[in-house]
Amino acid sequence: MNRFPNPDDLLVLLTVARLGRFTAVAEALETTHTTVSRRISALDRQLGGRTLARTPAGWELTDLGRHALRAAESIESSLATLKSEVSHRGEAVSGVVRVHVSDAFGAYIAGPAIVDLQRDHPRLKVELLSATRRASRNRSGVDLEVVAGRVEDSRAEVMVLCEYTLRLFASPGYLQEQGRPTSLSDLGRHRFVSYVDSELQVAELDYRSTGLPVPSAAFQATSIFAQLQAVRAGGGIGMLPSYVVHGDPDFAPVLVDSFGRSVNYSALARPESLRAPGVQAVIGAFLAETRRQRVALGS
Repeated sequence: MNRFPNPDDLLVLLTVARLGRFTAVAEALETTHTTVSRRISALDRQLGGRTLARTPAGWELTDLGRHALRAAESIESSLATLKSEVSHRGEAVSGVVRVHVSDAFGAYIAGPAIVDLQRDHPRLKVELLSATRRASRNRSGVDLEVVAGRVEDSRAEVMVLCEYTLRLFASPGYLQEQGRPTSLSDLGRHRFVSYVDSELQVAELDYRSTGLPVPSAAFQATSIFAQLQAVRAGGGIGMLPSYVVHGDPDFAPVLVDSFGRSVNYSALARPESLRAPGVQAVIGAFLAETRRQRVALGS
């Protein structure tokens, strides 16, 4: 190595380490895949070796890359401190954070949390991708992932954000028409609103794993929001997150004393991503919002 590596190239490496995919990095940095590749190649030449290795999970740091990453993080931290001191506005958190969340969490917890966070840090941009699925083995393209249910992923840092309760609900009109079940065994004769069996990836959200009598599945949907509207319209009894219907008179709890299932929301990220100020700020906002909603989450 004849001279110091370009700091811009080191910051590109830092973004690759967090997102794992050149296309995602190009989008986050508002540049092109070719430019990202060229920056990494230039850095490799300056350092005299490969900083990244391609894996099925995306680009991963080599030993040399991990040494370079520490320098990149120091540059990022110094720039953030300088920016804060110059502006005197405390807006050290900026940039783009891409988060994948489950549907209900995204709408009822992540949405309000991000809006509050951006009031204090208006230069922070958060891209929210949503789908209800198990933890991904390939976390390329996102800084942070929030999933429901048990997590089995030793390659990621895992933090439990909160616990919430699944309960049975129906519309008052449905119960008036069909009668209110008085025991779990009564459920077998009722219509049921649920996820599509063949598409559901999270076992904890499947009524078949609860030990409940197998009901007649009148309405199945991959979206929790479609299920909510089906239950609201009198389509049957649904196993729903209690916090999404908390205080809503269109949803009447069923067999509260007989059934309730606790499920965790967990945040997962690469260790490199967790050190980013923006990711730390987003996680902090999620934790604050779950604390604010703790009554609804456990209801």
